[in-house]
Amino acid sequence: MGRRNRSFLTSESIFFVTTTVIGFNHVFTNDDTCKILISNIKHYQTKYDFTILAYVIMPTHLHWIVKVEQEKGTISEIMRDIKKYSAWEILEYLEKEKSNILNSLNVNKTTKQKRQLWMHRFDDEVIRNNKMFWVKLKYIHNNPVKAGLVIRGEDYKYSRARNYIKNDHTIIRVDTEYGGVEIL
Repeated sequence: MGRRNRSFLTSESIFFVTTTVIGFNHVFTNDDTCKILISNIKHYQTKYDFTILAYVIMPTHLHWIVKVEQEKGTISEIMRDIKKYSAWEILEYLEKEKSNILNSLNVNKTTKQKRQLWMHRFDDEVIRNNKMFWVKLKYIHNNPVKAGLVIRGEDYKYSRARNYIKNDHTIIRVDTEYGGVEIL
C-alpha cells in the first residue's frame, strides 16, 4: 500500500494521529490491554525520541498528538512499530484470556495472517499552527466525555487530561508545557 504522500512531510514534526482496532472492537476496556499499549508506546518513545503532547486511549482507538524528530524516526516508522508489537502482545493476552473478541479479529483466509488487531492504515494530520493544536487537544480531552465514559475528561484514566489538569504523569509522561495548561 502507498504511504499517502507521507514521504513528502520531511520537515513536519507535530501530528494528530488516530489508529483504530479492526471492526471497531472494544479491546481497550481494561487496564491490561491499555497497559500493553502504553508499554509499547514508552518503548518506542525511547527508541525514536518522540514527545507526546496529548493522548487518549478509547475502547476502539487511540488518538494522540506527537512531536517527532524526523531524523530519529518518522511518524510512519513509529506507528508501524507501535501497532505491530502492541498487536502481538494484545492478541497473545486475548488468547490467554480466551476473549470472545478474538472471533471478530479473524482476517481473510487468503492472507498469511490469522488475526489482525489494528486497521492497516492510520490517519494523521500535520499540526500547522497553535489554533489547530488547541482544536485537536480539546477534541482529545473531550473524547471520553462525548462517548459517555466519564463526566469530566480528567476522570478518564487513559487520557492526557489527567496530565494537564491533575499533573498526573503516572500512566505516561505528556509534555504539558508545549501547549500551556489552559483547558476550556
